[in-house]
Amino acid sequence: MARQRLPVRAVAAQVLQAVNDGQSLSQALPHGLAQVSESDRSQLQALCYGSCRWYHRLYSELTIRLHKPLKKGDRIAIPLMLVALFQIRHSQQADYAVVNETVEACRSLGKPHLSGLINAILRAALREGEPEPASDADELSHPQWMTEKLRHNWPERWQAILDGNNAQGPMTLRVNARQHSRDAYLAQLRQNDIAAAATAFAKQGIQLDRPCGVEQLPGFDTGAVSVQDEAAQLCTQLLDLAPGQRVLDACAAPGGKTCAILESSDNLDVVALDQSAERMQRVQENLDRLQLQARLATADAADLDQWWDGRPFDRILLDVPCSASGVIRRHPDIKLLRREKDIPALAEIQLNLLERLWTTLKPGGRLVYATCSVFPQENHRIIQRFIKAHEDAALTMPELAWGLDTGAGRQLFPEPGSHDGFFYACLSRNEHPSANQATLP
Repeated sequence: MARQRLPVRAVAAQVLQAVNDGQSLSQALPHGLAQVSESDRSQLQALCYGSCRWYHRLYSELTIRLHKPLKKGDRIAIPLMLVALFQIRHSQQADYAVVNETVEACRSLGKPHLSGLINAILRAALREGEPEPASDADELSHPQWMTEKLRHNWPERWQAILDGNNAQGPMTLRVNARQHSRDAYLAQLRQNDIAAAATAFAKQGIQLDRPCGVEQLPGFDTGAVSVQDEAAQLCTQLLDLAPGQRVLDACAAPGGKTCAILESSDNLDVVALDQSAERMQRVQENLDRLQLQARLATADAADLDQWWDGRPFDRILLDVPCSASGVIRRHPDIKLLRREKDIPALAEIQLNLLERLWTTLKPGGRLVYATCSVFPQENHRIIQRFIKAHEDAALTMPELAWGLDTGAGRQLFPEPGSHDGFFYACLSRNEHPSANQATLP
């Protein structure tokens, strides 16, 4: 006999519990999607992303209503009620259906003794309305440490950053310049009744009025276009690519920037590097779809003996591992997974990668340092520390119409209806450094 499927909200609760236990949504959600019918998968995804996006505000309300802690074996009821509260506060689902179906989901999870408690809490939530949040962090649904850190770092912008994190990001495309001009592809979209417009800053970017499945995009399977946020696309303009250059894309997976580099100029010798063999498969899949070629290496970028052949690079894109605090709107589980102690640890990794890869850059070459973070500790402070220690390093940012000039790079913030939060700095290696140039041992 086939095993009976769990209700969608029961599976959503299991996914949310897995995220609470340390898994990312990208790790936990595929298992959940496999447990529901194809027709229910979009609903499951919406429940999981929405519950993570509003988790801190929902949890604040739940703690007010839950007067005593649950036993350890009953903790699945917490994410189950959070999913229900998300629907009550942020969806068009009928309230009575949310309550009734959540009670049934509780029973399906083998917790019938909790059905009365769940029913009472959800009915009180309907009857009494949402309580006043206890703090700015709860109101804006972010962890307290993140709220305070952003308030300190960006006193005039912190609330706009948090609001931007809570807005769903638009679907943005990068047109493959080897196949189409942007105007020509916009015309194809119009012919297919897909409303879109050119992005303001990325030269090959198009933003859709409404998201759609990639199967609806003309020529997607044959590499006409890729999905990539506008801020991420800006790296190729900063690299100032020219035919014949040797280019390193460090920390390259899943390959969107690698492909953007190869689309930008002819006859590039591109090395794409990442330490995850599984994620490097994604790089190869993207290259294959776009009919592009690069040299792939699976190694720790900081361990030059593993992968570098001693030939210096004209250009390096160093998109370092970071807090991903600028892309929370696309990955709301970051609010649950990231910890304040992660930031200084990441900063040391970032500086070490910059130090090591700097030695592989040609004199006169350019390195573009990139993050999808909005924390200065990972961004312009890294660049300041590096330049202070390296007399052969110079900041060479071009004149730009986007981002905030930090004095050591440009900071983009997540903008509702526009780009994600990113940081970029362009560093050039001087041809003739002074005799006391700092070097690595």
